[in-house]
Amino acid sequence: MLPRMILRPKPSPVLHGLPLGPQPIVHAAPVPSWLRKAVETAQTVEDAAIAFGAAIGALDAVVRRGGKWAGAWRQRLALAAAAAMARQAGRTEDEAALRDSLLLTRPGDDVGPAGSFLLAWRLLAARPTDDLLTEAGLAAVQEELGDAGDDEAVSDLADELRQLSTSEGVVGILTGAFAATARHGFGRHLDSWLADALLAQRLGWPHAVPLLGTQPASGGSTRGVRPKTTSLTERNQVPGRERVQGLLVAQARAALRAIDLSAELGRRAERLLAVAPKLRAKGADLVVDHLLNDDALVAWRGDKSTGMSDRGLRRLFDRLVGLGAVRELSGRATFRIYGL
Repeated sequence: MLPRMILRPKPSPVLHGLPLGPQPIVHAAPVPSWLRKAVETAQTVEDAAIAFGAAIGALDAVVRRGGKWAGAWRQRLALAAAAAMARQAGRTEDEAALRDSLLLTRPGDDVGPAGSFLLAWRLLAARPTDDLLTEAGLAAVQEELGDAGDDEAVSDLADELRQLSTSEGVVGILTGAFAATARHGFGRHLDSWLADALLAQRLGWPHAVPLLGTQPASGGSTRGVRPKTTSLTERNQVPGRERVQGLLVAQARAALRAIDLSAELGRRAERLLAVAPKLRAKGADLVVDHLLNDDALVAWRGDKSTGMSDRGLRRLFDRLVGLGAVRELSGRATFRIYGL
């Protein structure tokens, strides 16, 4: 019987004594090579549990640092999760296409099936953790996924998830999320989303981090999972220990990927914050704030929240690119997209 490996940590009293004002960015420590090797070479459930605990512990430290770039980090992971979900659904949209579906459509326009995946994962990354597994939160994500159930089914699912989050260890939470999704008749696209929301709730994170959803649909490279398994939902059918081992390895890999991305975005955010005082354009501070809190922005359509015109935004982004503070992500000459 596996131990309940991770308990909800108490808030650190040190955080209440931090001085006000700008704080230097603390970069995530590089993932040690032994941990990467432990994740990839886990031969048993016990090996996988140890690697998983170490990886989630390292990720927990990143989350609790609360970097200024944390919003952009979570939304970049949401984009990766949506792209993985699209592949699992047999669609061809990659991350670039998903960005376009969101940023190059007007608010309220149909973003397409794959774009709906992105909206669902962005919801997970943006809403407070305590709101995700309420009846309203579940109804919202199901609406984005086109998988809305009746009110009674949503209520029953919410009740089961509440019990799951308080009565089970982390392993039970991961496996229970998949079982609950199927038991209440919801589509397979919801299970990884629920698992990530439950994990964040159990760990006491203020916002969930897209993790399990970012993993490739192919199960062939996950030790302990049958090579012909093609999705995390199907992995749920693998008996007992093999299923648990596969989920633990997948979650550990996702945690290491998230840590690597946090270090990369932390360095880029540090550069952006260093050049921010040089920007004289009205609304530049708001643009910098948006860049730190979202995956990407467009410059072809004036953002009313900044008060800047299209031309002003383009000039500001050209300057930021020239200063090495942001990147142009689309590779196009028009309808360009910018982010950390």
